[in-house]
Amino acid sequence: MYRFLLLLTLGATFGLQSWRILFDNFSVQVIGLDGSHVGAIQSIREIPGFLALLVVYVTLILKEHRIASLSVVFLGIGVCATGWFPSFWGLALTTLAMSFGFHYFETVNQSLTLQYFDRATAPIVLGKLRSFGAATAIFASVLFFCAAPFLSFQGMYAISGIAICAVGIYSLLGDPTSGSAVPQHKKAIFRKRYWLFYFLTFMAGARRQIFVAFSVFLMVQRFHFSVQEIAVLFLFNNLVNYLISPLIGRAIVRFGEQRLLSLEYLSLIFIFIAYAFADSRVLVAVLYILDHIFFNFAMAIKTFFQKMAAPRDIAPSMAAGFTINHIAAVVLPFIGGLLWVVDYRIPFLGGAVMAGVSLLAVQQIPAELRRCEPGSAAE
Repeated sequence: MYRFLLLLTLGATFGLQSWRILFDNFSVQVIGLDGSHVGAIQSIREIPGFLALLVVYVTLILKEHRIASLSVVFLGIGVCATGWFPSFWGLALTTLAMSFGFHYFETVNQSLTLQYFDRATAPIVLGKLRSFGAATAIFASVLFFCAAPFLSFQGMYAISGIAICAVGIYSLLGDPTSGSAVPQHKKAIFRKRYWLFYFLTFMAGARRQIFVAFSVFLMVQRFHFSVQEIAVLFLFNNLVNYLISPLIGRAIVRFGEQRLLSLEYLSLIFIFIAYAFADSRVLVAVLYILDHIFFNFAMAIKTFFQKMAAPRDIAPSMAAGFTINHIAAVVLPFIGGLLWVVDYRIPFLGGAVMAGVSLLAVQQIPAELRRCEPGSAAE
């Protein structure tokens, strides 16, 4: 199962990074979009995440590992088609296709990880998958840095999409499942005792979308970063995350979720405020990297849930969590785009407030769930 998830993680990460590296420059330089357009497309991108709960019903027809493979294929199709439709509605349509593939893969990816690995091992596996994903993103950054002077946006999107589809199709040939996983509920699950997981997931989605929608757009529009400069930034960012992600997984095992999440939220308050008032290209690049480092701490929300959840609730709860994560994400980029027109600082200051609310909420983790997991997995 680990090798299967690793292969698909590499494919999905390459697809998302391809789309993200090219998106803002493609939007501004080729299509001529402004902040409100970009905010609207980012909201459209989150609709499949909002509909992630439907994956529970797809499992009535397909096994989770098959859904994961087909999702990566669909992701590749969306990326491949992006360059062929250089208009607002064309970009919205291809973004929707790409996003369905990515979000449905991520939903079942998290579910399979929590089902097949125990509480002392799951944070380590999540950290390793993030690390290898960062290595793939490094490759994507180098690839587009070298290809940008020679290939059109259409060519770069097409080559990336074909490669991603190949990974998804290859993974369909294997079956990584075993009898060790607990059979899952095949219906939507919402339980009152999971309220803190739902709330932290909701706030994480709301807060994260501020950065996803507007951080790179700020660099391109206000600081005039080129495709190659964005690629270099992504390269360095993912190199840092390749080295740090496994350490974060081990830190969750050693120090517990409550401490790691508190550190994340406290740090993000200052990062968002600094982003709102930054006047240096170097500073916004550093803040971008710091945000991604602390974003990796969010895997602790999933392992916190694993500690308290009934084993049969994992798959439907991961789907429910993805939907909850994207409730605000569907509307916030659009609203943020409108506020951007008034003052670009407003969305970032809103992100700082959200981080503060999350910091208060994570203090509600019950004392019995703050204990560190014993075992040698982190050694």
